[in-house]
Amino acid sequence: MNYLEKFGINLENKKLFEVAVTHSSYSNEHKETENYERLEFLGDAVLELVTSEYFYLNTHDKEGAMTKHRADYVCEKALATYAKEYELDKLIRLGEGQKGNLNDTIIADVFEAVIGAIYLDKGFFVAKDYIEKIIVPYIKQNVNFNMDYKTLLQEYVQTDRKSLEYHVVKEYGEAHKKTFEVEVSIDNIVYGRGIGKSKKEAEQQAAYDAYQKSAK
Repeated sequence: MNYLEKFGINLENKKLFEVAVTHSSYSNEHKETENYERLEFLGDAVLELVTSEYFYLNTHDKEGAMTKHRADYVCEKALATYAKEYELDKLIRLGEGQKGNLNDTIIADVFEAVIGAIYLDKGFFVAKDYIEKIIVPYIKQNVNFNMDYKTLLQEYVQTDRKSLEYHVVKEYGEAHKKTFEVEVSIDNIVYGRGIGKSKKEAEQQAAYDAYQKSAK
């Protein structure tokens, strides 16, 4: 059973899914191979519409609250979590130079690209059904993807009067689409690493990693 068959979806244009799981590092090494970036752009818009509609129809929240709720469930960490649950991440095609560097940014992008592929091939309502099958259970369980782990880690460290520092150890990508890698150290010992589309996001990921290790 292939990935989309889990959701009762059979694309007419099989190439769309192939493109959706192809990273630019792979397409750069295999000429005439498309990558997922254009499909990601489309899938992002469909995802935002479907989640916006869901919160409009299923809550009585005001605009600001709906915006926050939507952001909670379409953030990078959330999208990567959905993809990993259904093992979409295992299907991503990376170039030789990128192998071993699969991160949540790429996984989240592919999740959106697959939505774009479904939308193009099967239309809005099939894409909507796919999105809701995956995301709504998390909403109903009130899963918190945007816990402020920097604050939690700071509070934890302060109880022992330890020092806490974040360092950007690597940044790559084009100027308009940078990726940052951050390490967080407690008393000069590296406890966590994180990757994100901004320094703030990478720091949160690093804090999450460190908190999971240090708070045990």
